[in-house]
Amino acid sequence: MGVDYYKILNVDRNAKDDDLKKAYRKLAMKWHPDKNPNNKKEAEAKFKQISEAYEVLSDPQKRAVYDQYGEEGLKGQVPPPDAGGPGGATFFSTGGGGPTSFRFTPRNADDIFAEFFGSSSPFGGMGGGSRFGSLFGDDFFGSFGEGGGGGGGFGFMNQTGPRKAPPIERTLPCTLEELYNGTTKKMKISREIADASGKTMPVEEILTINIKPGWKKGTKITFPEKGNEQPNVIPSDLVFTIDEKPHSVFTRDGNDLVTTQKIPLAEALTGLTVNLTTLDGRNLTIPINNVIHPNYEEVVPREGMPIPKDPTKKGNLRIKFDTKFPTKLTAEQKAGVKNLLPA
Repeated sequence: MGVDYYKILNVDRNAKDDDLKKAYRKLAMKWHPDKNPNNKKEAEAKFKQISEAYEVLSDPQKRAVYDQYGEEGLKGQVPPPDAGGPGGATFFSTGGGGPTSFRFTPRNADDIFAEFFGSSSPFGGMGGGSRFGSLFGDDFFGSFGEGGGGGGGFGFMNQTGPRKAPPIERTLPCTLEELYNGTTKKMKISREIADASGKTMPVEEILTINIKPGWKKGTKITFPEKGNEQPNVIPSDLVFTIDEKPHSVFTRDGNDLVTTQKIPLAEALTGLTVNLTTLDGRNLTIPINNVIHPNYEEVVPREGMPIPKDPTKKGNLRIKFDTKFPTKLTAEQKAGVKNLLPA
């Protein structure tokens, strides 16, 4: 029979499609040339053999020919069990009314791997050999476990359909007022869409983004598959990431709002009233009768940012102080301060 494809994949002759996929996945991961830089020649040969075995046994037409006639029959000139079949096999007539012949030409091993895993080289790249480049980084094997014992965990790697284009990410700057009150933003995008024949044409769309009260910097809003359409590729997701524009009065600390007031030393010692306009336009009047020491902070409950999970609740408003000290005092002022303040 020549090469024993069942032995190469370590499966029995009654192996089902799932058995073949599991076997190919394990062995292709183990012998991919990118994972074997120190014995690349041997790995390339085994990887090619594994890919060829999987291609034949996972195709009912090719497997039937192989089971009956062996590898020589697959690659030679013997009658197939039936006419017709999927791509990868070439059918031709001998002429003169003779029998139809079957000839199998193995496909490129990287192409088979790319269809199965979504990339021809997820392990760091071979410096030009791979068409898709490195998608997953060096922890690929650690993430999924090549031992084959655990099951689960492969996620999209099991897919044999079209690969998905990487997401398109854009920053969406928002004022603190917009994040406090909530708002609606409309974004115009241009993208290519494909008709039934595969021909693409440019279109413009308006995307509506509803900013919820209390959203934080780093919040992501995803519009699935709003990238360009192209053959054999699932369009990119369009991802907007919230950013906060600087504010003239407040800074944000989690769900709290923080403001710093500059005051003279006399007010720090004798008290003052702070007047603030909130992010929703209300006027706050906050009397402070305490002595304001260097680390003093006035906390106004429930006047911070809305809490996203429950916008009826809010964080706190924290008022800090920057006390301006006089650069010099006259002798009379010094005497007066000493008389007024305890030693």
